Amino acid sequence: PGEHVRVFPLSNWTELDVWQYIAREGIELPEIYFAHERDVFRRGGMWLTAGEWGGPREDEPVERRTVRYRTVGDMSCTGAVDSDAVDLDAVITEIAASRLTERGATRADDRMSEAAMEDRKREGYF
Repeated sequence: PGEHVRVFPLSNWTELDVWQYIAREGIELPEIYFAHERDVFRRGGMWLTAGEWGGPREDEPVERRTVRYRTVGDMSCTGAVDSDAVDLDAVITEIAASRLTERGATRADDRMSEAAMEDRKREGYF
């Protein structure tokens, strides 16, 4: 009584574990997780999608590139990665060879501040 228990069974899974599970279970995913051509611009070492939220600036040219999203979130904080992985097997191969985590590759917030995600929570983003 008076205690709370929180359990996060997936917290120890890696990105590769998740993709292998998706493949094993035959889970369908939106196309955005697979490589496709998209207009993007470079900011902070990441490819971001143009939008009303603040990009691109005048010094950030838009390029058409083949990219995919390793995570899907708000356009203002989620970057794409160069990729030719158009199916599950190719994504799994790409992730297995990568030495950069999903968060390190695509989370603009993490580059702005160590507390950016906590700041978004306080602002009601979640």
